[in-house]
Amino acid sequence: MTAVPPFVPHSVRTRQGNIHVRDFEGAGPAFVMMHGFPDNQGIYDDLIPHLVRAGRRTVTFDFLGFGASDKPAGAAYSFAQQLEDLEAVVETLDLGELVLVPHDSSGLVAINFAVAHPQKVQSLCILNSAFDDTPLNVWPEMIVLFAEPGLKALALAIAQSPIQFGWLLDWQRLGFETPLPPHQKAHFKAFMAPLIGDNFIRQPGSGPAFVQLAAQFYDELRRNTARLPLVAALNMRVKVVWGEYDPYLGPALGRERASRFKHGSFHPVPAGHWLQSDEPELVARELLS
Repeated sequence: MTAVPPFVPHSVRTRQGNIHVRDFEGAGPAFVMMHGFPDNQGIYDDLIPHLVRAGRRTVTFDFLGFGASDKPAGAAYSFAQQLEDLEAVVETLDLGELVLVPHDSSGLVAINFAVAHPQKVQSLCILNSAFDDTPLNVWPEMIVLFAEPGLKALALAIAQSPIQFGWLLDWQRLGFETPLPPHQKAHFKAFMAPLIGDNFIRQPGSGPAFVQLAAQFYDELRRNTARLPLVAALNMRVKVVWGEYDPYLGPALGRERASRFKHGSFHPVPAGHWLQSDEPELVARELLS
């Protein structure tokens, strides 16, 4: 992993707690990059140096309940709350026009932000992520376990057992790791897998936020399906950059995602689900172009 360049840290206040933000100096429009609900802003650490060297301002942050952001007892986590987190970061840092870069579950947040605030978004650069309820969706088994209402009792029992939850994390890791070529697999084992594991195992952990968001996931996908006409009306450029070795969110889903936008284009990358870490130089090239 390349060393992360110097940044200005910010603590952005929201209704339920403070969000930790890293602000890397450069010219606008700023890239605002978001993580999904199994990880934190560290997933961009390999990508950031390429963007900063190109002179672009880059902002990453941890959603409430994840990473270095607050994890208040009794917090109510939701995709609406994550949208408010993003709005707070954009307003507090006075970012002006920006480029949103979502990954994983933050695709729901970024696209809905673009629908709500189209004047603030120059473009979208969407990495392997979710948004609507399409037959092409194939979710990781760990997500299904916590999202399926009929499995709620089992999922909560596993979440309350460090040994069982640790086993589940390790088993799910293999699902993402197996399709990767050897050099990407080695980096995934050394960097991404520990980052995801620490997000849950180190206390206070991200378990409560993950459990609540996963339980709302299917309903949010259905709500976003009804918003697809609003998505189709967006007039900004949308580049869908997709890791084609993702064993769950495959290239067909990426192509469909690009087709939902008036000015969408699809750009496959020989990488897995965390393409920004597997092939950071290639992803940076797509974002900068």
